[in-house]
Order: sequence, then C-alpha cells, then structure tokens
Amino acid sequence: MSLGYTIQESLSGFRRTKLSSAISIATVSISLLLLGIFAVISINTTRFVEALRDRLEMEAFLREPVTLEQRLALERAIRALDGVETIDYISKDEAARIFKQEFGEDITQVLDFNPLPPSFKIRLKPSFRTAAAASALSDKVAAIDGIESVRYRKGLLELIDARTKAVHNLSLTLGILISLSAVFLVSNTIRLAIYAKRRLVRTMELVGATRAFIRSPFLLEGMLQGLVGGLVASGVLYVLIEHTLRLLSPELSGYVQMNRSFYLAVIATGIALGFVGSAISVARFIRTPG
Repeated sequence: MSLGYTIQESLSGFRRTKLSSAISIATVSISLLLLGIFAVISINTTRFVEALRDRLEMEAFLREPVTLEQRLALERAIRALDGVETIDYISKDEAARIFKQEFGEDITQVLDFNPLPPSFKIRLKPSFRTAAAASALSDKVAAIDGIESVRYRKGLLELIDARTKAVHNLSLTLGILISLSAVFLVSNTIRLAIYAKRRLVRTMELVGATRAFIRSPFLLEGMLQGLVGGLVASGVLYVLIEHTLRLLSPELSGYVQMNRSFYLAVIATGIALGFVGSAISVARFIRTPG
C-alpha cells in the first residue's frame, strides 16, 4: 500500500468536502477547547484541594496531669496508628506562645494561669486526608487512654470531599457529551467523503483492493481533522492561560500554570477523536471483505 496515495487521497477529501470538513474541524476545536477548560479547572481545583489537605492537622489534647513517661507512652501509641505521618508535642508553654502569636494576648496575664492543655499535633498521611479516613483515625486516637479530646477541621474536610466529587462528576459528564458530539461530526464528515468517492470505492472493491487500502485514506482524513482541531484548540488555550496568569497574583498563578504535556494531550485527544469518528463511518459504510 502506497503511503503517498493514502496521504493524497486523504487530502483530497478536504477539497471535496470543504464546508463539512471546516465544520468538523471547528467542532473538534470547540470541543477540545471546552474539554481543555474543564480539564484546567479540574486539575487546578485538585491542586488547590491537595494544598488544603496538605495543611490538615489533627490535634489530640492530653488529659492532665501527665508525666513524661505517660506522654512518651501516648506518643508511641499514636505513632503506631496507621495513617499517622508525623507527630509533634506541644507543651502548655508552647501552646501559650502560639495563642499569643495568633490572638495578640498573653493568656497567663488575662487569666493569671495557663488553662491550655498539652497536645500532640498529628500530621496525616496523604491517603488519610479525607473526611472518612480522618474521622476513623480521630476515633482511634480519642479511644487511647490519656487523650482528653481530638480536634481537626472536620467540616472543612467534608465540604472539600463533597465539592471535589461534584466538580469531577460534572467535568466527566460534560467531557463525555462534548467528546461524543465531536466524534459524531467527524463521523458525518467522513461519511460525506465516502459518499463523494463512492464510485471509486466501488471500483476498488471490484478489482479486489484490500480493506486496509480502501479505508486508510478516510481514517487518515479523520485524524488530520482532529490534528488541525487539536492544534487550534491548544493554541487558543495557551493564549487564554497565559493571559490569565498575567491577571493573577504570584500566589495564585501557580494553580493555573499548565506544562507542555497538557497541550500535547489536547492535540493527541483531537487526533484520537478524529480517528474514532472516521473509524465509525468507515466500519459502517465500507464493508469490503479481507
């Protein structure tokens, strides 16, 4: 099978169906642009959420009075629990200093004594920074004899889990719908190209041309449409993202930046959509045996 013939025939499809090819490319471009925007939102939402989860700490307050031996025994018991990444001891004096830093008041002068109990700051492993896992670990820590209470940002963690799931489900649903529309348009364009070449296709079938020889130009045409659509979409996305970065502060810009692999993925997705769309039409309208 001649590669030159395949390329020549696939390019001729653009000339024969200029309007439908342009519509198909535009549809792929718009679809990939929307998919790309949703991907940027989803990826950067995940980054932001992971940054919030990374700051999650659990604080276990010790029942007073507590001796050094008791404190070390409690620390060993907590450290042995699955899900604990690090643990730091906060003494009563350190707790008072933290209080003064955060509220600007010396609690020992206000109350004439230090009511703040000693505690452990517990950092969770990444896989345990979800509402369900953190709740289970909190119950285990609270059940240890000598622990008065356990506190962490439970409400925030539950909100993060719920909103993250909603964003991911929405992105997945819209992504599937947009991809299907792009595949349908490419498939319809290739069907028109097959119809325009129906006599040539019939002639090749009669002289015994192989299935691959007949189908490959149409498959390549669909992939080229997807490639052009992907290039257009990635270019527009690059301009939009770079413009957005100029409007954001340095602290926020890190959540929007996308590396080169993202744009390559957009182009690759365009080629894949074009191939799937053309493959559907080719399989449906060219049934040459062999």
